[in-house]
Amino acid sequence: MRSTTGALWRYLAALLLASSLVGCGYNDFQRLDESAKSAWAEVLNQYQRRADLIPNIVATVKGEASFEQETLTKVIEARAKATAIQMTPEMVNNPEAMKNFQAAQANMGSALSRLLVVAEQYPSLKANAAFADLRVQLEGTENRITVARNRFIAATQEYNVLARSFPTNLTAMVFGYSVKPGFTVADEAAISAPPKVDFNKP
Repeated sequence: MRSTTGALWRYLAALLLASSLVGCGYNDFQRLDESAKSAWAEVLNQYQRRADLIPNIVATVKGEASFEQETLTKVIEARAKATAIQMTPEMVNNPEAMKNFQAAQANMGSALSRLLVVAEQYPSLKANAAFADLRVQLEGTENRITVARNRFIAATQEYNVLARSFPTNLTAMVFGYSVKPGFTVADEAAISAPPKVDFNKP
């Protein structure tokens, strides 16, 4: 009889614990954490896509004998620094890693934008079919980066609101769910104006 009563109390305690976890947002934290990680993985995927395009762009531009070597060197160096940072979905919770990654990507974007601006001065590059195809791919990639970053910002914001709101902030404290770092204001401003890669100007 006692064993039956004890089992019943354990069952009721487990049920109460499960109910309290649901009510305090525990499951929401799991869902939103996975959503943020998934969104960040897509950001990484699109940045890698851009990095993969750069060697072909540089190789095509090198065919222009008088092209500025300093500009090419900066692009190559920026890509090397950006790809040297190994970011995983789990590192989305590390503010310092996020800061370093964003700085490296911003530097690569800036160097790449400079290369494309300089390339406008070379009619033969504008007429080069391979280069034209690469710039179209790059433009598409920049758009994908913008979409992926916006989705990540939205996913992070939803998670952070849950972590800061009452009573789910108590759950966050108990289980160690800290606020996730996101893109800075400057980064968000840059998102609305991705690097221009249009070479069809006269």
